[in-house]
Amino acid sequence: MVDYVLTCSSTADMSVEYFKEREIPYVYFHYILDGKEYPDDLGQTVSFDEFYRQIAEGAMPTTSQVNVSQFMDFFEPLLKEGKDVLHLAFSSGLSGACQSAITASKELAEKYPDRKIMIVDSLGASSGYGLLVDMAADMRDQGASIEEVQQWAEANKLRINHWFFSTDLTHYKRGGRISATSAAVGSLLNICPLLNMDNEGKLIQRKKIRGKKRVIEEIVKMMEIHAENGNDYTGKCFISHSASYDDAQKVANLIEEKFPSLNGPVVINSVGTVIGSHTGPGTVALFFYGDERKD
Repeated sequence: MVDYVLTCSSTADMSVEYFKEREIPYVYFHYILDGKEYPDDLGQTVSFDEFYRQIAEGAMPTTSQVNVSQFMDFFEPLLKEGKDVLHLAFSSGLSGACQSAITASKELAEKYPDRKIMIVDSLGASSGYGLLVDMAADMRDQGASIEEVQQWAEANKLRINHWFFSTDLTHYKRGGRISATSAAVGSLLNICPLLNMDNEGKLIQRKKIRGKKRVIEEIVKMMEIHAENGNDYTGKCFISHSASYDDAQKVANLIEEKFPSLNGPVVINSVGTVIGSHTGPGTVALFFYGDERKD
């Protein structure tokens, strides 16, 4: 039986049931909607359908990261139980929460000198971050030590591939992420941006593809090119989406057709309320293990 706890944050965008079944405690980010603060609690307080409906109607939620005090409150009960902690943190390329976790761990290390608190910057987001957590949990369940899991996560985190596309540019325009002109032209030409995550854990636009059918084919092509062993890939594949289940299912169906040796069916999750506050509805994200991200 392992003597450490594997933890992460809510922005790993897995289900409540998943975290309970895998025994992975998670710390909540928060978001503010119509002047009220909510926990990013995986659709429990505000359902994903309701959250994205409000955004579609013009709401502009804002988010807040987990601060040092909140991390200390999250870690300390585990340390008091006599457990060591391995925390896989949300990408430092998107949030300062990783640094907050590191600061909290240093303060708690002085109070609990006999305990280990290890922080790994996942350089990942949404269910790609979740895929790294899942693979670490598999190692834990196979009896790997906290040091072995930490070293594996550091060595392999950039091999978690993240690919995203969006079919709705409205929220990007509202949030100032693209200009009104770009949004208008993109909508007129039915442009769907294809993005991925680079080796600094930041989202980078890679292509502008015309039409939903083509962008679905292209994102699956990226998996054929970059997955470990190509179409003979034997790992897991996760997808997350923001109010775009039908498109996510089309991607999943195509992947299951082209990758017959997958480790189980494609898992489809919702993009959570924190990440969804920035993407809005219309995003589909694909995650798998493969080539190391170089740029």
